[in-house]
Amino acid sequence: MGRNAVIALVCGATILTIAMGVRQTFGLFLSPMSIDLGTGRETFAFAMAVQNLLWGAAQPFAGAAADKFGALRVLIVGTAAYAAGLVLMAAGTGAFGLHLGGGVLVGLAMSCTSFAVVLGAIGRAVAPEKRSMALGVASAGGSFGQFIMAPIGQGLISAQGWAGALTTMAVIALAMAPLALVLASRSSASAAAQAPTAEQSLGEALTEARGHSGYVYLTLGFFVCGFQVVFIGVHFPAYLTDVGFSATLGASALALIGFFNIIGSWGCGVLGGRYSKKYLLSGLYALRSLAIVVFLVAPKTEITVLAFSAAIGLLWLGTVPLTSGLVAQIFGVRYMSTLFGIVFFSHQVGSFLGVWLGGWAFDATRSYDSIWIASIILGLIAAALHLPIAERPLRPAEA
Repeated sequence: MGRNAVIALVCGATILTIAMGVRQTFGLFLSPMSIDLGTGRETFAFAMAVQNLLWGAAQPFAGAAADKFGALRVLIVGTAAYAAGLVLMAAGTGAFGLHLGGGVLVGLAMSCTSFAVVLGAIGRAVAPEKRSMALGVASAGGSFGQFIMAPIGQGLISAQGWAGALTTMAVIALAMAPLALVLASRSSASAAAQAPTAEQSLGEALTEARGHSGYVYLTLGFFVCGFQVVFIGVHFPAYLTDVGFSATLGASALALIGFFNIIGSWGCGVLGGRYSKKYLLSGLYALRSLAIVVFLVAPKTEITVLAFSAAIGLLWLGTVPLTSGLVAQIFGVRYMSTLFGIVFFSHQVGSFLGVWLGGWAFDATRSYDSIWIASIILGLIAAALHLPIAERPLRPAEA
């Protein structure tokens, strides 16, 4: 990769480290905030569900804005909204602040600072033969954020309380702004150096994608990814305390998921450059279901918790470089942020249902068992959905 591409990749991965890392700590706030604010888990879970739904709903528009006007403006708006949302969460005394700050503002911020916008900028900066690996490395940045922010978040909660911890994280989120400036400049320079591609309007690109069965299957499959990972990311620490473990183990589990996700995301990016992405995605979803089955039937010990965290971490966000890479491979990179943004909306609808139904099911039954079982079944369905996808590029010059 050229110098501009490397710098763009580093900045993009760091933005994802911050954006994904901070939000992945929210599960650590579920118990203390629910107790102090006098709300049930469903109230917190609904705020996280709103966050994920708005993240997905706004993602195609943020992606389209980045494709048309460049990533910089979108990333700056997202950074400001992120910090404001965390401050509002910290200052809130009830459900309103939690829903507006952690739900609405952070959700909109994530649409501007996460995968579709950042991976689109990186995809345009990197040569096609290196794209899958670069997307994997950038996705691993989000995993690294979870790895380092989970213990930091737990430490901040212990030292400053949940309100102080959220305020400190707001300051950390502001660091995305200067990184966005460098990413945008380097991405534009690299894209300008590449050969021009055939013109296609956004409307034509959307019509083309809508009529492609593989795009529909990718969209449906990514729904399952969102349902599984956000349910686990938000509710797993509370699930562990429910079965008798400490809050520290919950933080360690999230950190371990993040650490192994670094390996999994990078590995899937590398493998996606060598082997069929659709078969890799199918295998990944099937293995997720298997991992959940084994964990549910195994005795609940620290060893089984950590083993499950490591296994699910390897399978966590490896879907992102494979799914985004397949979108770029089939449709080209011109409207990659928009097209992947639409696929990602499906992911966030799944996220909304996974996190909200997790809270609803627990409040109604005092158990997460029904959502665990739903995750297993959906994983097997997703594994089957990816098998018939036609991977042939529609515009080889851009793929």
